[in-house]
Amino acid sequence: MADLHFELVTPEKLLRSESAYMVVVPGTEGDFGVLAGHAPFMSVIRTGELSIYSGPNTVVSRIHVEGGFAEVNEKGLTVLAEEATEL
Repeated sequence: MADLHFELVTPEKLLRSESAYMVVVPGTEGDFGVLAGHAPFMSVIRTGELSIYSGPNTVVSRIHVEGGFAEVNEKGLTVLAEEATEL
């Protein structure tokens, strides 16, 4: 399966720009996972933990995010977070 292009951006800077197997995002309607080829959509994110996976069961990073938006399109996943801190 192809890798997902993922970017995490805060008002200060681009924190991450990398390939991942999957990213799980804390959405306001619940957590959602994004894999390569996911249907396009946008979501408001809530304060919580964003998880980056390198494989089906391998979490390589956990990042605390506070508010913002997530957009999935043909290029991948972009998370625009008000604040983000590596855990």
